[in-house]
Amino acid sequence: MLSVRAIAEEIVAREGGYVNDPDDPGGATNYGVTIHTMRALGLDIDGDGDVDTDDVRALPRARAVDIFIDNYFRRARIDTLPEALQASVFDMQVNSGANAVRILQRLLGRMGHRVSVDGRIGPRTAAAARAAQDAAPDHLADAYGIARRNWYYALADRRPSSRKYARRRDGGKGGWITRAEAFISPRYHLTAAEHAERTAKWG
Repeated sequence: MLSVRAIAEEIVAREGGYVNDPDDPGGATNYGVTIHTMRALGLDIDGDGDVDTDDVRALPRARAVDIFIDNYFRRARIDTLPEALQASVFDMQVNSGANAVRILQRLLGRMGHRVSVDGRIGPRTAAAARAAQDAAPDHLADAYGIARRNWYYALADRRPSSRKYARRRDGGKGGWITRAEAFISPRYHLTAAEHAERTAKWG
């Protein structure tokens, strides 16, 4: 498995640089770090007494990596999950916060494990994840990735403004879907036709 820092570096590369998309609830973002996160952490990089888009633009790449490791991996206790899950759950935690763990908890529930769907990794969730990994060592990571992909599609079903993240203008897979499939074995990737069928009702 890659080191946590290497995984975080990959996430930063996947997230890209500064964006401020009005359709993104995260607001101004740089390297995947949102202005809301920077305000919560008090990151007044330019020292002018507030945390605004100028600070987001000025965020160093290395600082973003550290923020992800400290606040999205260690604080979220992703290190207590089986190694096979850690990279995908970490990536999703950066992308969508506690939804990453809720997706896992719902999956574990469908597998027969009694866990609360609260978005937090406590002893029970960690133990259930380890038991699920022991029971299906070659399948749990794929099952999580597929559940994550389904969550993105369902979110786009409910929120039309987010469909551009799941489907490109040419109809192909959008960034959300390719991001989820980066952690799914190729045999479980959707074909172009399957993706088109899944998104056809969007018009």
